[in-house]
Amino acid sequence: MAYPDDLLSPSEHVVLHKHPHWKTLVVPVLALVLVVAAAVTLAVLTDWGQVAWLVIGVLALAVVVWLTLVPVVRWRTTHFIVTSDRVMYREGVLKRTGLDIPHDRISSVRFEQSLPDRVLGCGTLIVESSSDEPLEFDDIPGVEKVHSLLYREINDNPDDDHQPGERVGDGRA
Repeated sequence: MAYPDDLLSPSEHVVLHKHPHWKTLVVPVLALVLVVAAAVTLAVLTDWGQVAWLVIGVLALAVVVWLTLVPVVRWRTTHFIVTSDRVMYREGVLKRTGLDIPHDRISSVRFEQSLPDRVLGCGTLIVESSSDEPLEFDDIPGVEKVHSLLYREINDNPDDDHQPGERVGDGRA
């Protein structure tokens, strides 16, 4: 799903758009399986009739919505976007939160990966801007590639006067 172009400035385009890594959905899917299994087991073992089945079904549905549907919707509505001008992070369903960091305000970009993150191909991207504490974006899929891409976007600015191979301050081009 592409990020809406009407939210971008006229000369801006999306370079990268990601949702959190799928590993964030493992616990909600396991919860779904366990709740359905428990509900079916209880329904089979009870001889209370249709009223008990209805109560079990309603309770199971409420738990599935709370433990599975809400996290899946939260995952789906969380966006990490790199555009030609800025880094954007949007999250939330009922309470929407957004963060924009212009490329020229970013002083450094780094990433961290634990061993399980390396196996799964995700990690934490840490963006340091010129005035704020470092911002950590957890569970970014392909974090090394995102790190490289963001680094290139920041340092390959066509408006920058510095040319590769040029020594700053020596007067030579």
